[in-house]
Amino acid sequence: MTISSRIDIKENALLRMYDGILETLLKDHSSDKNIIWATDNYEQLGDGYYFSDEINIPFITGKNGDIIQPRVSKDKETQLKRVRDKAEVFTPCWICNMQNNLVDEAWFGRKEVFNKETDKDWETKLDTIVFPTADGKTWQDYLNDTRLEITCGEAPYLVSRYGTINGKPIPLHSRIGMLDRKMRIVCEQAGDDWMHYALIAYQNIYGFEWQGDNLLIARENLLYTFIDYYEDYFGEKPLIGDVKHIAEIISWNIWQMDGLKGVIPCSCHEETTINKDLFGSKTETKHQCPGCEKNDIKKHNGIYCKIMDWEKNEPIRFIDLMKRQ
Repeated sequence: MTISSRIDIKENALLRMYDGILETLLKDHSSDKNIIWATDNYEQLGDGYYFSDEINIPFITGKNGDIIQPRVSKDKETQLKRVRDKAEVFTPCWICNMQNNLVDEAWFGRKEVFNKETDKDWETKLDTIVFPTADGKTWQDYLNDTRLEITCGEAPYLVSRYGTINGKPIPLHSRIGMLDRKMRIVCEQAGDDWMHYALIAYQNIYGFEWQGDNLLIARENLLYTFIDYYEDYFGEKPLIGDVKHIAEIISWNIWQMDGLKGVIPCSCHEETTINKDLFGSKTETKHQCPGCEKNDIKKHNGIYCKIMDWEKNEPIRFIDLMKRQ
């Protein structure tokens, strides 16, 4: 399978190629279930496709194997509906590149580290990346520097396998995502420790997304990015154990969340209080979720999202990383 044929990753192919990988990519560690659709774009397909339904393998494989598609492959009506409903607008890759370059300019202390920007495009710099050792920064520090893409969609800021607007594949050595840049450093510097540092690169890339189909595509894009770099570096397919390890990291680091609440989308619910009067009569009073009512991110009764702290190798709630107000 060539890189150019992987733009729309087929769940049927993924199911055949790697045993257990699709199950991992559908996992939601916050609920200990699967990620949910969190969109009504598929409800016309019936049971199993409603907003709060989990995305299960039988509903996206077999005869249903073409249901999950990148935004560029969706029909215009669906694209417009998602823009109206969730303000879903994908950023062109040249803009992602400009913004990622600003992050690297601040880190390296100089411009044009990975590429030179041109008119809505870029020219990749082919020389080995030089690190600001005078400032005490090493290539290992760069891999360990954490990056997060909020409301990540299909994760174009993290990995740039294809143009989000035109759908054209981007050659491996011209990619501009934050993880692509880390993987370039791994390929240039890690040598025999390639796999060890590839894991570190993946552990330090995060992103969250509301809609389940986008989230699955983002996870698939990160997985196939690993496969692309591995095959390019070693000239062979990665071992299934290595693919599974990467998929597990991705399932923790790219997660489903309502970014305003820190919980699984629409998991907040009404609470019922039962009151008794002097004569034993009962009345019920319904209350809105305390966090929703008071706009307090710390008081929601929905399922708070968990991510993995890889340094301590233990899960933590995402909201616990936020500074106390």
